[in-house]
Amino acid sequence: MKSWSHPAVPSIPGTGPIPQLFDTATGGLKRACSNSHASLYVCGITPYDATHLGHAATYLAYDTLVRVWLDAGMDVRYVQNITDIDDPLLERANATGVDWRELAESQVQLFRSDMERLRIIPPQHYVGVTEVIDDVADAVAQLLQSGIGYRVPSDDADDDIYFDSAAAAGVAWSLGSESGLDRDTMLTLSAERGGDPERPGKRDPLDPLLWRAERAGEPAWDSVLGRGRPGWHIECAVIALDRHEETITVNGGGSDLVFPHHEYSAGHVAALTGEPLAEIYSHAGMVAYQGEKMSKSLGNLVLVSRLAQEGADPRAIRLALLSEHYRSDWEWTDAHLSRAQARLEAWSRWAAAVEASDAAVDPLVTVLRETLSHDLETPRALERVDAHIAAGAPASAEAVTAIDALLGVRLV
Repeated sequence: MKSWSHPAVPSIPGTGPIPQLFDTATGGLKRACSNSHASLYVCGITPYDATHLGHAATYLAYDTLVRVWLDAGMDVRYVQNITDIDDPLLERANATGVDWRELAESQVQLFRSDMERLRIIPPQHYVGVTEVIDDVADAVAQLLQSGIGYRVPSDDADDDIYFDSAAAAGVAWSLGSESGLDRDTMLTLSAERGGDPERPGKRDPLDPLLWRAERAGEPAWDSVLGRGRPGWHIECAVIALDRHEETITVNGGGSDLVFPHHEYSAGHVAALTGEPLAEIYSHAGMVAYQGEKMSKSLGNLVLVSRLAQEGADPRAIRLALLSEHYRSDWEWTDAHLSRAQARLEAWSRWAAAVEASDAAVDPLVTVLRETLSHDLETPRALERVDAHIAAGAPASAEAVTAIDALLGVRLV
């Protein structure tokens, strides 16, 4: 599937440090690169109600990581999926009377345009689930053959196929090894986030769906398993495996994916390969609005496209999102945008008077590199630029270029 156009990312003299990133699985910072290259898998959107600021904040976080990696001289391999077939998408299509395929395509196109507005670096591989149905079915068949997948009868269809969490437990994964959650919390989150812990016939209430047999009126595909469609977690496991040759450096997404999605994606990969999915499991915080988490179900969405239509400079939207640390939960207010616009104007005035510098590397460049390499501390990086300008330091070409390359904000 086509992604979106790549923004120009200028190079800065010298190289920055390899970043350290917070790992959910261990609860601490880890060096985000142990191979000759840096690899990233970020869970993409289910294409409806795109692109709200919660989406944008997540993809901006990993855009920052990619920029820091590139500045460190790393070869970056980035994959992102699109869940273009799933129950929530079908429910929205039925509620609005729109064909699910048309809804998905229109929302993916809107997402692409919003990513271009915000100058987000696209993945090299942008993969829809509907493009890998056969691959997913083959992987589920492999799990069935190994005894890690099992069949559960259905009253209105052929057998569904589930993942046996206990049978999959081993060196590379066991239930809770990625999320660190206790069983009671897992049961609660499973019921809230697309699981079916009450379904009879499962070996464990927490076992997730691998393959849903065809139901009347639902989309389905022919496969080695018969007609049906993939479960949620196996799709990301298969796409990550197909597009990466080894354990990936970072598996990223919103913190609402810690469990069950990332937990079971990791479990599926371990069961298929005997290796961990990722070295680091990274999660962005949730964005609230009007006192509640910004979500499709609540309808309290602030959309990037709507802000742009109302005249907001996309650079200001980007700065507003960068003003909060990617791992924090925070609430969007109009003040975020007004402060960001004022900051953009101040920075632009400063950059307009750019001067030649005799320094090998502008001190601000070093500060930005060091700040961002420590768990993507974007709020502190913005404050360092503010302080540099307030102190009367002249704008050098290197500093202005660094703001563009590392923060994605083009000033001149």
